[in-house]
Amino acid sequence: MSHEKELQPSASAGRAVYPGGDTVRHPGPDAVPGPDGTGRLSGRLVHDGRVVHLSVDRVRFPDGSEGSLELVRHPGAAAVVPFVDPPESPDPVILLLRQYRYASGGYLYEVPAGLPAGADEAWAECARRELAEETGYAAARIDYLTRIFTTPGFTNEVIHLFLATGLSAGDAARDPDEFITVEEFPFSRALEMVRRGEIVDCKTVAALLYTAAFRRSPAADGGVHREDDGRPVPGTQSGRMSAEDA
Repeated sequence: MSHEKELQPSASAGRAVYPGGDTVRHPGPDAVPGPDGTGRLSGRLVHDGRVVHLSVDRVRFPDGSEGSLELVRHPGAAAVVPFVDPPESPDPVILLLRQYRYASGGYLYEVPAGLPAGADEAWAECARRELAEETGYAAARIDYLTRIFTTPGFTNEVIHLFLATGLSAGDAARDPDEFITVEEFPFSRALEMVRRGEIVDCKTVAALLYTAAFRRSPAADGGVHREDDGRPVPGTQSGRMSAEDA
């Protein structure tokens, strides 16, 4: 569905708090211009889709000049590295998906990931649900790792990365357009697949390398050890430009 609608900056949109008690340092493209005057001045919604929302925004840059930028707004997602064995094991087994992706022209190896089910679903619950739906496994524990901006040159998409342990098998509940096989790999093999270019999905590369660097042992652990801090997902107000933003 395409729209042509003039939109004005919103004082509330784009401001969110993420799991781990980490208040976002980047207020997002829909925030009012900051103290330095940078930010969105106005916007025109071009396409309002199921997942993405394309706009052309008038923006003030750090040097005071103004210009127009195309931006794809996205509600965000959660992704999770599922450990079959304890992460501190010498070479623990993890789960990866081999998933058909139309955009890549074939199959990619990925960690389970997906969009929040609604505005009130916390990121940890999103990760837990996507793990169960895509692999059939339930996790006894979900730990927050970090968050990544996927491609900030043209989208505000943020993916929140998690680690899952204490897995128990169950039944998957995949969407009709998800074509997935679940495969087990030793963690060292997954890292080798990254090095050799066999794993090229950006969230998966980031999640595996972050886990290898910071979460494989208590001594190297720099992540946040909590399942969820009770804060809701930012919701669609930062991902969808609605009539209330006008």
